[in-house]
Parts: sequence; structure tokens; C-alpha cells
Amino acid sequence: MNDQSGVRNTRLFPHALDIAKGRVDMTHGGGGRAMAQLVSEVFGSAFDNEYLAQGNDMAVMPPANGRLVMSTDGYVISPLFFPGGDIGSLAVHGTINDVAMSGATPLYLSASFIIEEGLPLADLRQIVVSMADASRAAGVPIVTGDTKVVERGKADGVFISTAGVGVLADGVEIGGDRIREGDAILVSGSIGDHGIAILSKRENLDFETTIESDSAPLHRMIRAMVDAEPEIHCLRDPTRGGLAATLNELANQSGVGLVLREEALPIKSAVRGACELLGIDPLGVANEGKLLAFCPREKADAVLRIMRSAEFGADAAIIGHVVADPLRLVRLETSFGSERVVEWLNGEQLPRIC
Repeated sequence: MNDQSGVRNTRLFPHALDIAKGRVDMTHGGGGRAMAQLVSEVFGSAFDNEYLAQGNDMAVMPPANGRLVMSTDGYVISPLFFPGGDIGSLAVHGTINDVAMSGATPLYLSASFIIEEGLPLADLRQIVVSMADASRAAGVPIVTGDTKVVERGKADGVFISTAGVGVLADGVEIGGDRIREGDAILVSGSIGDHGIAILSKRENLDFETTIESDSAPLHRMIRAMVDAEPEIHCLRDPTRGGLAATLNELANQSGVGLVLREEALPIKSAVRGACELLGIDPLGVANEGKLLAFCPREKADAVLRIMRSAEFGADAAIIGHVVADPLRLVRLETSFGSERVVEWLNGEQLPRIC
């Protein structure tokens, strides 16, 4: 994004963009005056910060004290707007969380937009403003980016890719290969909210209670957890595929078995009812503002207190424990006293969920 000031240059752009009625067209991605105006008046005005204002094709940031952590993700969600958020805020929260799950402090984001010809400028502005608001609330600025426009039918409105950079303090070692037998398994709150919120909007389903996405930045909660209890072994956000996919992935990565207690799983009654109605397992439904934590059992109560005292962690719970298991199975102890294996999903219950 060149010309990042966000202030309209009346010599270059004598007429302001018609945000209310205008639409993105191919000239907005052609590299000329129309593209410069779109970048300046939509992106530059919303994302404005000292690094973006450098106006180059890259951003130069000060040196960081610690190990660098980087993550990148793409967002292709449908619909673009949903209860509790939109593709813009989701693209910020998702990448911040991916960086933070290492125990790192997220510092900067980049953003790349692939916009479909014909997208209303009002929709694009709403997405960009939402993204800017989420970035500022999290304290993680968007410092560089790119914009492309493709023909109608090629992008379903807009696709966004974000990359995040953070810094990890020496001595912090958190990863999926560090889970150990005897560890407690914690989740930071109710599961399945995001996936059911998307599905209800997509399929025009009405429930007695509005189900909203849980999309949220979790880096401040993680900072408090890691500062207080550095023996946390693993953190992971159960996004696509929900708890089922994430826990199976971690069991295989660490070579252990995981046992969950059904009665301990925090699931909102509206989400549980929607899953029963639709024949969906809530363990396989995506989340965008929850984390799983693994720590020694003797540390679990302290970690739980920290999670519950943090924003976005009020409904945190201890949901299971880690066992030795050469088969690396994830098992669920049901409320009826039986046990079932929590399998990997075959295919995807809810496509285009993030």
C-alpha cells in the first residue's frame, strides 16, 4: 500500500470515493490513480500508524529483544459479516492468536486483500474499519500490506491474508511436542460458538438465543498465564475442526493419549441444541476465540484462576488429562459412564468457516 497518509490529495484525487453507492472495479487494482485513491482513502485512513506512514512497499520496525515468532493465515469466510464479527476482525484476531500460542507477544501485522470486482465500497470500508478497530484494541498495528482486484466470480467478495510477527522471551518453551503424561487439559471457555454463529447466518437459521462468534484476541490472557506459570507445556487455539481435530493433532505430535470428561466441557445450551438439531458434534465445530492449555496437574488450578480472571476467559474449565497411550487416542468419558473415541473429522462439517 503506497501513499498511506489516509488524507485525500485533492490535486491527485479531485473527487472523493463514493463509499455509499460505489463498487470496486478493475481499475482499483490496476496500479494507477484509482488504486492509489482506494488505498489512501479506504486503507490508509483506517490503518494509519507511524510504520504504515513510511509509505514504502515494506515497513521498517525497531529491533526486538528476544526470539522472533512469525505466523501467516488466510481468511475466506462466508458470509463476510456474521453475529459477533466479520472477516476483518477475524483476520486480526486469528493471526494474533497464532503468534501468541507460542507464548510470544504479538508486535505487528501485515494484511493482503484480494477483492472481487463489484464488492460495494461500503462493505469494504466496514471490513477495513472493523479490522483497524480490532488491531488498535489489541495493540498490534497493521504496518504493511497489499491490495489486488480480481474479476467477478473469482473471490466471493474479499479474501484476506494476514501475517503476524511477535517476540518470544528467552526461557519460554511452549509447543505441541511438549505435552506430558499427567498434564491437565484446560479450555478457556465455551466451545462451538463461532461455527454455529456462521452456520446460523449462512443458512438463515433462527434460534431462541442469538449465537455470536467468539472471535477475540487472546494474547493478553496468554501473557498473564505464562508470566504466572512458566511451566505451561502447550497452548493451541482449536479453530477449524474444533477440539476434535486439534486434540488429535496434539496427541499425535506429543505421542500421548488424551482423556476428556463430557460433563466438564463448557458448551452453551443454545450451541448444544443447535448441534443436536443439525446432527453436528460440538467437539468438531470451529472456535476463533478459545485456547487449549496443557500444564502439570499441580499447576492447573492456578492456571484456571488466571484464565477466569482474564477478559474472554470467564468460562474456562479443566476438561481432561493426558495419559500414556501408544495408540495416541483422544477419548471422551460420557455422562452415562461409557467412553468413546473422539475421531478426526472425515471431510469438514462446516466449510468456509474462517
